[in-house]
Amino acid sequence: MAEAAADSGGEEIAALSTGEQAYERIRQDIVFGRLQPGQRLTLDKLRPVYGVGISTLREILNRLAPEGFVVAEGQRGFQVAPCTASELRELADLRLLIESHALAQSFAAGDMEWEGRVVAAHHKLARMEERLLAGDDSGTQQWKRYDFEFHQALVSACGSKVLLDLHAGIYERYLRYQMVFFIFWGPTSIGEHRALLDCALHRDAGEAQRLLHGHIHGCIDVALERGLLD
Repeated sequence: MAEAAADSGGEEIAALSTGEQAYERIRQDIVFGRLQPGQRLTLDKLRPVYGVGISTLREILNRLAPEGFVVAEGQRGFQVAPCTASELRELADLRLLIESHALAQSFAAGDMEWEGRVVAAHHKLARMEERLLAGDDSGTQQWKRYDFEFHQALVSACGSKVLLDLHAGIYERYLRYQMVFFIFWGPTSIGEHRALLDCALHRDAGEAQRLLHGHIHGCIDVALERGLLD
């Protein structure tokens, strides 16, 4: 999931086939809230927007359904999957389970190159969070891309592609809630990211897992306190 992130994503999509480009664009539009939860996805209206035929669109939407981004309604067509408090809780628990395990593995195996990736990823995220804290929300997509890159860097030395793929898939569904409802809890989130960086550099997996629990479930608390998922 703004400037540099959008440019990078656009280059990746441009290298794909027309059908794959449309799939990636629709998926990103759902994750980043351009296609809203519960919105009906009418094939005739989508065709000129994404530049592919009806049959290709139907294949794409059927592909996105088991990924949790689209709901197939039989003969009635498709709609963007709704956002619910129960699903957010479930995604948070799954992310915590997967990421906590990957953190422990990564902290144990990480080398100097890994430390460099973590520090660089945190630097970009921290600069973007400073902008948000100052009231500049023009780069929200880039902010969440940097957030993902930081958490991905933390677990990147875990040694398991399967684990990393699982983490990325769950994170993206969790990310949709943050983008649709713009969930940012300011200094608390910034401090937690800094503390996670310190844990990585000191290889303190236990403290990182404790911090991660509060960090992830803080998203739910903010959403519910603001009445975003009533």
